[in-house]
Amino acid sequence: MGIYLLLGLFAFCVAIGTPVAFALGIAALSAFAFEGLPLMIGFQRIISGINVNALLAIPFFIFAGDLMFHGGIAARLVRFASAAVGAVRGGLGIVNVFSSMLFGGISGSAIADISALGSILVPVMKEKGYEADYAVNVTVTSSIAGIIIPPSHNMIIYAIAAGTGVSISKLFLAGVLPGILMCLCLALAAYLVAVKRGYRAEKFPGLEALFLSFVGALPGLLTAVIIVGGVLSGIFTVTESGAFGAVYAFLVTALVYRAVSWQSFCTAVAQSVKTTAMVMILIACAGAFAYMLTFYRVPSKAVVLMTDITSNPILILLMINLVLLILGMIMDMAALILICTPIFLPVATSIGIDPHQFGMILLVNLGLGLCTPPVGSCLFVGCAVGKLPMEKAVRTIWPFYIAILFALMLITFIPAVSLTLPNLISG
Repeated sequence: MGIYLLLGLFAFCVAIGTPVAFALGIAALSAFAFEGLPLMIGFQRIISGINVNALLAIPFFIFAGDLMFHGGIAARLVRFASAAVGAVRGGLGIVNVFSSMLFGGISGSAIADISALGSILVPVMKEKGYEADYAVNVTVTSSIAGIIIPPSHNMIIYAIAAGTGVSISKLFLAGVLPGILMCLCLALAAYLVAVKRGYRAEKFPGLEALFLSFVGALPGLLTAVIIVGGVLSGIFTVTESGAFGAVYAFLVTALVYRAVSWQSFCTAVAQSVKTTAMVMILIACAGAFAYMLTFYRVPSKAVVLMTDITSNPILILLMINLVLLILGMIMDMAALILICTPIFLPVATSIGIDPHQFGMILLVNLGLGLCTPPVGSCLFVGCAVGKLPMEKAVRTIWPFYIAILFALMLITFIPAVSLTLPNLISG
């Protein structure tokens, strides 16, 4: 009965519009009371949920991303991407994907990606004769590269939810090839749709322009190198690398690019504080919720349920993917990472899936959910930036969904896509 109260009350609170963080806390504390457990333990679980040193990296990553958003880096990355891959049929679509791959590896945020790059590229694409739905669809779907390509604060949330045995540095490495693979699939989809619609190619600006655009973008690109490289080399902990990355991002945007005003700096600070507070409250309440899931033995029951349905690892993975895709359509990503990881990770490991590979499967699934109705935050932001009704965008976005699903299947069933780089480093 208690498990029905926990899950039912959570679903009810979400359905009536309660913020997910508070829905998790209300459901967890109600289950504590129902089972006669001291509420003090529940509050202790809430506090212990955020009493983790690695979580200190999250506000630094978020702040660095907000500085990048307001600091002129996006425009320079777009210029470099345009010079590098613009001279292809429908080249601005591929430029959009390539820019998202570069900027996502710096900001770690899909929303920041859309806001920064979309506000630059979508109007330009419209001026060049690209239809609004194409421009918005490419921007929205490629934005989730920021979730997969390191550094990503969602990877830190997953590592905390997964517990011992999951290394953040290995997660960073595990995300490189899946992120590039997904962007290549999206670039192919962008090219094929552009050819079908008859979009023309841009003129190649020349090697000199390519080199100059690369030099202009290099200081910003080095942000990701410093953050990830510092962790992998052992020079920094994850928290220290995040702090150093935030300081470096400020120096680049303020002293090198000179694109941050006092007003934009204050806006970046305020936005990062707001985002950090939301994430921390969510993680705190999810700690108590996860405790009750364990109390009710939900993870072990999930393993038994799925293995009773079938013992075929391929079918089990397909079921996990399907459930994650459906949940990703209706709930916030960070909340789902915290809820789904303790439930599905034991199922995945029981059939031989490495936790770092499962992290990539989880993030791609939930990233796709950000681009799908009815609660796709990336889709909403992209349509707002492109001034396009969501119905028109969804009507023609399916080739890009197929591209992401194809990449997801490769990530799911070919472990080497996620594990080659972590194994090379650890080996």
